[in-house]
Amino acid sequence: MENPWRGEVALTVNGEARLMRLSLGRLAALEARLGDDSLVALVERFESGAFSAGDLLSLLAAGLGDEEAALAEAEIDGGPLEAAKAAAQLLKRTFQLPGAA
Repeated sequence: MENPWRGEVALTVNGEARLMRLSLGRLAALEARLGDDSLVALVERFESGAFSAGDLLSLLAAGLGDEEAALAEAEIDGGPLEAAKAAAQLLKRTFQLPGAA
């Protein structure tokens, strides 16, 4: 069961319920993957709906602690739309103060 106070978001991958969470180490790895881009730019792309499939894959892989290549071949319950919703929720929970709306 997900714990939003820890920044966790549930996602079902290949029929297995998994928890995503962006620890500081995972955020650093995600930032390294983004190269010249920044985490702020990634958040802005998700807020505006202008994110790419690569953004989505990188964020989900970071949240799950998985390799992007393995996740690219995985089946996510609800498809790309559910994956995008979960990724956006993950960003929100990671950077939102507890108790904020």
